[in-house]
Amino acid sequence: MGENLYQIMGRHRAEPLPERKPGWLKVKAPGGETYSRLKHLMKELELHTVCEEAHCPNIGECWNHGTATFMILGDVCTRNCAYCAVAHGRPPKYDIEEPSRVAAAIAELQLRHAVITSVDRDDLPDFGAWIFAETIRQIHDRLPGCSVEVLVPDFQGNVDSIRAVLEARPEIYNHNTETVPRLYKRARPGGRYERVLEIFRTAKRIAPDIPTKTGMILGMGETVEEVLATMRDLRAVDVDILTLGQYLRPSDAHIALDRYYTPAEFRALYEAGMEMGFRHVEAAPLVRSSYHAWEQVQAAGV
Repeated sequence: MGENLYQIMGRHRAEPLPERKPGWLKVKAPGGETYSRLKHLMKELELHTVCEEAHCPNIGECWNHGTATFMILGDVCTRNCAYCAVAHGRPPKYDIEEPSRVAAAIAELQLRHAVITSVDRDDLPDFGAWIFAETIRQIHDRLPGCSVEVLVPDFQGNVDSIRAVLEARPEIYNHNTETVPRLYKRARPGGRYERVLEIFRTAKRIAPDIPTKTGMILGMGETVEEVLATMRDLRAVDVDILTLGQYLRPSDAHIALDRYYTPAEFRALYEAGMEMGFRHVEAAPLVRSSYHAWEQVQAAGV
């Protein structure tokens, strides 16, 4: 597969980049009855979604299927990653009632699989772990048939915070790798690549039966060799599910787009990942960490 992958992906950088996005990245404008209902519910319950805050291209498709990724702990991040559209600065007041409102929304929507994520909260002693754990507990209490996937920040690698979330028994423990080690300092200055790997080692040590998941966005200047090496690193720490998608620059202030990956290139990476032993790989231009999350759960046999 390795040689075939290089043949498919060709040279590292497409020069010059096309003036317009390729056709495979075009999506319909959001709308529809279910979309409007979900948007109203989020506003009514004073909740945030990463779908809105991160300008996700799939918001119309996902919301019209009654699926949303709830973003807890406010909508202002304590970090300033160069690829991310979420606002950064001083976060809002800590809200201990938020788990109840999230659980109420999920119960009203009768979701079978809920995804919970958050901004980084480096200002909190536990980095927000209690809110995650309480949200998981309340969802399970209100809607026992709903599985819960948490897409957590790195908690600065704090073992007690990781344990607190895992002991609430989410069905999937997800933390995004985002990019290759060489680009961390530029793209993710508050993060550490080795910390990511240690998080997964810790998670498997604490709760070996809970599947782990991670995602990467491609097109920020990484090479094919670096992507494959990172995938191998993630398998070495027993990550179960991997998502790979195209980086889309939120604004001119964010890290520059280096290349567009084609659907065929993503397919080649999917095949490489499955050969490495991931239980499931979701790889396509519009894939994000929680895109088709329910289908990923089923495909991985969770």
